[in-house]
Amino acid sequence: MVIHALLAVTLAMTSLPAQATTVDCARVKCLALTFDDGPGVKTPTLLKTLKKAGVKATFFLVGKQVELRPEIARQALAQGHAIGNHTYSHNSLPALSDNEILEELKTTQDAIEQATKLRPKMFRPPYGHTDDRVLGLADQVDLAQVLWTGTTLDWKLRDTKKIKAAVLRLAKRDGVILMHDTVPETVKVMPEILKELKKRGYHLVTVPTLLRGKGPEPGVSYP
Repeated sequence: MVIHALLAVTLAMTSLPAQATTVDCARVKCLALTFDDGPGVKTPTLLKTLKKAGVKATFFLVGKQVELRPEIARQALAQGHAIGNHTYSHNSLPALSDNEILEELKTTQDAIEQATKLRPKMFRPPYGHTDDRVLGLADQVDLAQVLWTGTTLDWKLRDTKKIKAAVLRLAKRDGVILMHDTVPETVKVMPEILKELKKRGYHLVTVPTLLRGKGPEPGVSYP
C-alpha cells in the first residue's frame, strides 16, 4: 500500500511541468522567453534545443499554423511549455469589428484545444496592437493578454549575432522577451542564448510560472 501511495504521488508530480513545481520566481532571477507565430517548420528544432537545456518557454500559436502542424503544438505542450493564443490569421485586432475579434480568438481556441486538449488562458495580440475594447472582448472568452518587456525584432534583424545581442540586452529579472520560432536565425542561435542567460543566473520559465500563481486572469494585461 505504501509503495502504491508513493507511486501515485510520483505520477502526480511528473504530470506537471517541472519548473512550475521547482522554480520560485520570488526567490530567484526569472526570465520568460516567448515565441510567436508558430508552429513553424523550425519549431521542432527549437523544442529539441529547449529540452536539451532543460528550459521551459511560452509559445503563442497562430490558429492557421496549428491546423497545419497540430503534432508540433502537442509536442510543445507535452514538453512542459506554456501555450497561448495568437489569433487565427494574425490580423491587427483593433482594426476589426467586435464579432471579427471574437471569431479570431474563438477559432484559435478551438484549433488549439482540438490539437492539444488544452484551452489556453492567455493570448498575445499580433504586432502588440491592442486597446481596451480588445481586452474586454478577450475577457469574454476567458483570456488574459500577455505583451512583453522587450522585443528582439528578430523578424527584421535576421542575423544570429544581432539577435543574440538583442536578447542579452533586453534580459532582466521578471522580463518577458518576444521572439519568433518562425525566424530560422533565432532558432539557430538559441543554444548560445540559453547558455549565456544561464551563465548570468537566469532561470528560464513560462509566463504562468513567472506570474507566481497570480495569473493569468481573464481580461487582465501582463506584464
